[in-house]
Amino acid sequence: MLITHEREKLINAILYFAEHTEHTGKTKLFKLLYLLDFEHYRQTGRSVTGLNYYAWKLGPVPVALDEEIEEPAADLDAAVTLGQEPVFNHIRMRIKALQTFDPSHFSKRELRLLASIAERYKNSFAKDMVDVTHGKGDPWDRVYADGQGFNAPIPYELAVLGKDSALILERAREYQALRQHYSA
Repeated sequence: MLITHEREKLINAILYFAEHTEHTGKTKLFKLLYLLDFEHYRQTGRSVTGLNYYAWKLGPVPVALDEEIEEPAADLDAAVTLGQEPVFNHIRMRIKALQTFDPSHFSKRELRLLASIAERYKNSFAKDMVDVTHGKGDPWDRVYADGQGFNAPIPYELAVLGKDSALILERAREYQALRQHYSA
C-alpha cells in the first residue's frame, strides 16, 4: 500500500480519537472523522483525511474505511486494535491505540480541530452524537433526504455556506488541481 500524507493523517486522527475520547467504537469514530473533515473543509476548502463519506441511514459513513476495518491494512493493524465489548444490549467494536499519536502530520488548525472535537465529544456515545451529524439542513441530511439519497456520496461542498463560500470553493478547486498535477 502506498503511504500518502492523507493516509498518515487518517491513521493519526484515528489514534488521536482513540487516545482522547471514551466509548470510541466504529460508529463514533466515523462521526468524529466526519466532523473533523467537514469542519476543516468548511474553513479551508480541504478535508483532513481525504475520506469520501456516503449517506447511510445511521449517518455519514466513510465506506472505504468501513470496509478496511473488516480487514485492516498493515499500517492500520499496527496502529490500533479493533476489539469488541458489550454495551447496553449489543456488542460494540472498541478501537484502542497501539501507537502514539504523531502531531507532525497536522497543521496548527487541524490540531486545534482534533482537540476541540475530541474534548466536545470525549464522553459521548455514538447515539448521543446523532443530532450533530444528522442536523436538519446539514450535508448528510441534504443528501440522505429521508432515504432517497441512501448510499449517495456527500459532497464536501455542502459544508460551505455563507458569504465566504465562493472563496473557499475556489481554494478547494485550486487545491484539487494541484493534487492532480503532482500525482500525475
